[in-house]
Amino acid sequence: MTTSLPWLDADDPFPPTDLTWDHDSPAPGLLAAGATLEVWRLKAAYANGIFPWFSQGQPILWWSPDPRMVLHVDEFRLHRSLRKTIKRFRTLPSCEVRIDSDFSAVINACSSAPRHAQNGTWIVPAMIEAYEQLHDAGVAHSVETWVDGVLVGGLYCIGIGRAVFGESMFSHASDASKVALAALVSLCRAQGVRMIDCQQNTGHLASLGAREISREVFLRQVQEARMHDALEWNFKPVYWDQLLLSLPSE
Repeated sequence: MTTSLPWLDADDPFPPTDLTWDHDSPAPGLLAAGATLEVWRLKAAYANGIFPWFSQGQPILWWSPDPRMVLHVDEFRLHRSLRKTIKRFRTLPSCEVRIDSDFSAVINACSSAPRHAQNGTWIVPAMIEAYEQLHDAGVAHSVETWVDGVLVGGLYCIGIGRAVFGESMFSHASDASKVALAALVSLCRAQGVRMIDCQQNTGHLASLGAREISREVFLRQVQEARMHDALEWNFKPVYWDQLLLSLPSE
């Protein structure tokens, strides 16, 4: 059982991901601690299947779990009720999907969203500041659900080439976060993205079609996807057809 944890100074590279703590350790998937949340560091982390996750008062903790939870975009579960919601949503002038319209509002809403069986949030002020800088650098993006000019739900994610890494969602109206996720899946399907990283297994993600794959397979797919040109981060209403005409209702 691995109990020592590498401490990273500001310029240190990440250790190999096969050195993460194993399933017999206190924190399976934990790779290292320390370093910074600068843009270059976060880009290097995601490009190598690593992400930060820590609570207020803790040092920066870096993770690369095995197995990895991912959503293959052709396996998204379009439940009958969500299909009905999307069909109605796309026909109403008052309803729209926006991308990167208000990233700051999205990440702040995600930081205050209640989490099942969790107290507090891992989206601490240092993380918000870092990801807003990552957004300014064109790497972090928000997918937003708007109704009557009000932001009612959304998510934020990381995009490197055609590698997409989901981070967090929030909802202030019924199905608003699911609409945002469905929009991201539609955009990904339209632009040749095969999967969205979901990091860790939750029942909610599994209900939407996400499943676990080995870290080895995940990293291989990330390495291939990130070599492509960046996505066009804009949502076209015709993208809804990628779901409504392609996926059966469940």
